Amino acid sequence: MSETVVLFNPKSGPVYRRVSEDDLQRRLLAHGVTAQVIALRGRRQIQRMAEAIGKDCRVLVAAGGDGTVSAVASVVAGTEMTLGVLPLGTLNHFARDLGIPLELDGAIEALARGKCACVDIGEVNGRKFVNNSSIGMYPRIVGLREREQRFGHNKWTALAMAVLTVLRRSPFWTVRVHAQGEVVQQRTPFVFIGNNEYELHGLNIGRRGTMNGGRLFLYVAAHTSRFGLLRMAMSALLGSLGGKGSLQMFSVPEAWIETRRKRVRVSTDGEISWMTSPLHYRLSPLGLKVIGG
Repeated sequence: MSETVVLFNPKSGPVYRRVSEDDLQRRLLAHGVTAQVIALRGRRQIQRMAEAIGKDCRVLVAAGGDGTVSAVASVVAGTEMTLGVLPLGTLNHFARDLGIPLELDGAIEALARGKCACVDIGEVNGRKFVNNSSIGMYPRIVGLREREQRFGHNKWTALAMAVLTVLRRSPFWTVRVHAQGEVVQQRTPFVFIGNNEYELHGLNIGRRGTMNGGRLFLYVAAHTSRFGLLRMAMSALLGSLGGKGSLQMFSVPEAWIETRRKRVRVSTDGEISWMTSPLHYRLSPLGLKVIGG
């Protein structure tokens, strides 16, 4: 097997930006990168292939969106392998925050240079994440959106229907957060857990200034009205999230979150899974070796 293996998700990103397997192979060779390219679809297939390859390669490259990166990173973390990233998704948060060019040829050039760094990686109940995790509204909205899409609605119609359904029902959950030696009980619409600190204001909202700060950042939204939730969403679009009293923040290496329900939907890098409460979040500082920008 080649020292460098590219796990390629051809369905990542908007249609107009997608590349073929042959085109990706051609571009890699043009930049002097000799690699075996394996086209796969879906996080499960990608993760299973990454696990099967194991330590047979030196560099394991995720060519896709954040879900693809997360699946490959979960296998690479804690091993002698190095993660490479070719951002082909829609948002590409991990690549952007790491300074990897979002244009494909630029990302391949960075891969060819091979400049490595170690970054932090988060984990909840044994499941790793490179960007963030959340409980509450977001996982419920994603689950309902996917159900509506199975019924034949397009993505945006399904999303609107899912949001309205969650807002119409009670969009709040009671959580008990154990962090920093404190126990905080809160009625909240969501809890967001970031691998390092996210910007909450200004032009860089939703970005991270560092990927190796060694801390998880927990953001617990305050209990508010349905109108308050819509106002929070509009504020985020206008470049501000976390106004006075709207978010309680913890900066910790680990935390436990209890919910009244024994099983809870949890989002990790956009993927939804069911987990058992309490949720144990922890960080592995510098636990992932990656080729950066």
